[in-house]
Amino acid sequence: MNGLAISPFIQSLPKVELHIHIEGTLTPALRWKLAKRNNVPLAYATYEELVASYAVTLNHRPELNGHQPGIPTFLEAYFAGCEVLKTEDDFYELAMAYLERCKAMNVRYVEPFFDIQAHTRRGVPAEAVLNGYLRAQSDSAKQNGVHSNWIFCFLRDEPVADGVAAYEVARPWAAGSVPGGKGLFHAVGLASNAYERPPMLFEEAFQRAKADGLHVTMHCDFGQKDTHSHVHEAIFSVCGGQGSERIDHGLDAEDQEALWQGLVDRGIGLTLCPHAYHRRTATEVLFPKIKRLWERGVKICINSDDPTYMHDVWVDGNMQKVYTYCGFGKAEMVQLAKNGVEMSWASEQIKQAICEELARVDISD
Repeated sequence: MNGLAISPFIQSLPKVELHIHIEGTLTPALRWKLAKRNNVPLAYATYEELVASYAVTLNHRPELNGHQPGIPTFLEAYFAGCEVLKTEDDFYELAMAYLERCKAMNVRYVEPFFDIQAHTRRGVPAEAVLNGYLRAQSDSAKQNGVHSNWIFCFLRDEPVADGVAAYEVARPWAAGSVPGGKGLFHAVGLASNAYERPPMLFEEAFQRAKADGLHVTMHCDFGQKDTHSHVHEAIFSVCGGQGSERIDHGLDAEDQEALWQGLVDRGIGLTLCPHAYHRRTATEVLFPKIKRLWERGVKICINSDDPTYMHDVWVDGNMQKVYTYCGFGKAEMVQLAKNGVEMSWASEQIKQAICEELARVDISD
């Protein structure tokens, strides 16, 4: 948190989260527990060693920055964590732990990213993943009052055909217009390594999902190779030229007027994750960039991405960073929270309830 404490105002603010990878919420404690339960060997002799491994700033762009001896890449650490997830109960416990934390952070509604490819290639049945999350979706709404609609991700560094095949396996758990769909996920997106994997590679997959009445979002990673062309495709080319409904990250759009103006003109919001960028970008560079998008009328909301692999900074910590380093007042922070509601694909009933809460927030300084 760079020495910041979460203020009472940020803690109490009603929130939504639209950019969170569920496997990126796997805490060291739960990872240790599941490893013991499932007899999965870890590279750490003690729990303390495992916890210490999470304090490392992971190498996020090895293709661009080279490999650092002794420092895992982000994706190496992320997928190593996934190894302990074996059964339906594991996936349920993972999701419930995050959703229970949401309640404590005053997060009312979330749209977690998930995939099945990272698990089925390890021999885990797709049904274990999907049913675990489906149970958590239902139980959290009843027990915690935290509602969720999930986003199925294609792994963009895997063959497109594999992603389409995975979608067909998961399709019975979709919402939209899928006959008999179980309602777990209402949208599709892209996840994993974007290096030389532009959004248009997955046009067939996006069109398949749209035909099923699902929403479409996609990552355009900050600082990635060809980042501006990736954002351009997401705004102007995908989905038969209609563009993506949202863009995850997309911060590099600020560099070019054609991109940020395209976001404004087409009403495409960005799901930003400030701490993810702050790990490798100076404060005086990053937060003015975010503020300029705001001032130009680009709709943004604040999220956490993969908090356990990013120094344990969750959505409340990300909002605190924006509150502090962008110099926003309480009214702006309430509007940021409202942006998330408006950008979400929640039901109108849920949106209205959260907006009514936000309208009651005291914004006097």
